Amino acid sequence: MFHGRAAADHFPTPGRGPQPGSPASCQGRHGESYRFEWSVGDGGDPAELVAAFLEGNGLPVRDIGRTATQFHPTGVGTPCGAALYVSASAGSVIIGGPAGAPSPVPGIPDVVAVVHTHRDPTEPSPSVMGACAIGSGNSGGSAAGARPDEWRLGPWHDSWSRAEHAAAVTAVRAAIGRGDVYQVNVVGHASAPYTGDPGPALARVAALPGARYGGVLTGEGWAVATATPETLVEVRGGRVITRPIKGTRPATEQGRRELLASAKERAEHVMIVDLERNDLARLGVGAVRVDELFAVRRWCELWQAESVVSAPIEQPVGLPGLLRALCPGGSVTGAPKHAALREIARLEPVGRGVAMGALGWVGTDHVDLGLSIRTVAVDGERVHLWAGGGITIDSDPWAEVDEAAAKAAPMRAALAGP
Repeated sequence: MFHGRAAADHFPTPGRGPQPGSPASCQGRHGESYRFEWSVGDGGDPAELVAAFLEGNGLPVRDIGRTATQFHPTGVGTPCGAALYVSASAGSVIIGGPAGAPSPVPGIPDVVAVVHTHRDPTEPSPSVMGACAIGSGNSGGSAAGARPDEWRLGPWHDSWSRAEHAAAVTAVRAAIGRGDVYQVNVVGHASAPYTGDPGPALARVAALPGARYGGVLTGEGWAVATATPETLVEVRGGRVITRPIKGTRPATEQGRRELLASAKERAEHVMIVDLERNDLARLGVGAVRVDELFAVRRWCELWQAESVVSAPIEQPVGLPGLLRALCPGGSVTGAPKHAALREIARLEPVGRGVAMGALGWVGTDHVDLGLSIRTVAVDGERVHLWAGGGITIDSDPWAEVDEAAAKAAPMRAALAGP
């Protein structure tokens, strides 16, 4: 069943960073008040259920366009906003698509909303941020040879071999050749046992350079850390904005030149920009425009191509409609979106868990949700991460395998230690 409840302090250690997308001006003076959780199989429409929960806690989610004229309260006891997480599976269910393979972290709900209210900054306040005290003694998993309080990772186990990953890329190319799809994003999963407090390791992930939405969200027995640079959807100042990322190269001068000159990367990117233009248009907003096309930005040691697509909000738009239009993100599914989701469900042996969904903030005066690429999760036993890439007819299978490994490498390094 879905749950809406008052907060409880399951985390005796202090928070270690900002909530993804939350206002910097409120850090240190807001705390968790109420929490909503929903999992695939619970029944009901998760978009409507979470919107009703947020509305009931004072957030203007039925007419998001009004955020342009809303005043953000700061008094003690007033709502600041809510952390919002929507898994890739929940996003697919919201639009009538397949849930995909089972999640490797079934203890993490598929939708989480955590309402924060302003507090007296002199009061100690538990936070959903930071260190995750999981289980008695927080002993975590079973990395050999480590003391119970010492953070250590065991060996990584991949959900598929390099050859199996390459075979999935080949299968997508065959589907494109048949005319079933134009592009599909293929994602792999890896996990490792751990020992000790995962909080500092998660904070290192959230602090990776280039993370637009760096932060940590925790629940009972689990935590999620994101370093995503990608905006799924932002509503601010009367406009709705998405910033799709497609195209990757090493962050060198040669890599930059290769990315800008690659016809394959540009075609892959423009295809997703067109998809996002259509997603925004489905909201019934004003004229959709591409404000910036194929701009090269840096994330860790990688160049990535990003575009900015936006539209004015000229009629009421609610959070449920926003989630139905944008989830799951086009850059991590493909085109056409429903056909790509069916290919993903057919090919990926392990579910996407917390990755490739939405994670960010619903405020009184804005909405800002990142797309949860470059995201990791911990449960009481293992650390989990995901990485992949978009596949087109011109994709080289082994190059795609190497690109996914390059995206995962900074997260693996951050988790391993300073």
